[in-house]
Amino acid sequence: MSIHIGAEAGEIAETVLMPGDPLRAKWAAETFLSDVVQVNDTRGMLGFTGRWRGQAVTVQGSGMGMPSLSIYANELIRDFGAKTLIRIGSCGSMQAHVALRDLVVAMTASSVSTPSTTMMREVNFAPCADFGLLRAAVDAAERRNLSPHVGAIYSSDTFYDERPDLTEQMTRHGILAVEMETAELYAVAARHGVRALTVLTVSDHLQTGEALPSDARERSFSDMVEIALAAAFPE
Repeated sequence: MSIHIGAEAGEIAETVLMPGDPLRAKWAAETFLSDVVQVNDTRGMLGFTGRWRGQAVTVQGSGMGMPSLSIYANELIRDFGAKTLIRIGSCGSMQAHVALRDLVVAMTASSVSTPSTTMMREVNFAPCADFGLLRAAVDAAERRNLSPHVGAIYSSDTFYDERPDLTEQMTRHGILAVEMETAELYAVAARHGVRALTVLTVSDHLQTGEALPSDARERSFSDMVEIALAAAFPE
């Protein structure tokens, strides 16, 4: 048991999927796993452990933003021995060719700042995904006749951003999408020597203003969860 995760020893699997929304964690666990047991409800941040094709998997909500993600990632690794962390979540497209419902696999994650920034001092650390996980995710998507966008994303520390100039530069430099957690996830994973990946579904488009309604988001997120699981346990 840790400060923010009320699970007992042995109740958290070495492979953890991390959606931001705790209710999405509940949906993912009940939809894709068997023998599901709720292992955490501290502060309402739900966590579940079950099995996927015989393999133990935990789905733990991480909350919104890098500070919240950092708490859960650190405790999952330090206190429960997690070895593979895969963020599954939504993102906003920053490129015209990245459409609603498309999948984005994050190779790198840029940020203005993260909770880990002060640890690096003058070094502009470039956090990146585990290549084995990334390659397995792309392979899994292609087996399903899907074509994910693979490349750089931007992890923002504000949701209601008022920096159109920054968005313009991100788009100019090929950033595929924006979300709020991955840069810290990749930094924490690098610090502890574990594997991390982010697989995202485009729910909003910064250029067109399009957005998926809430019910369509759940239907569209199934591919993302299946690819994350297949990446964790490649055939």
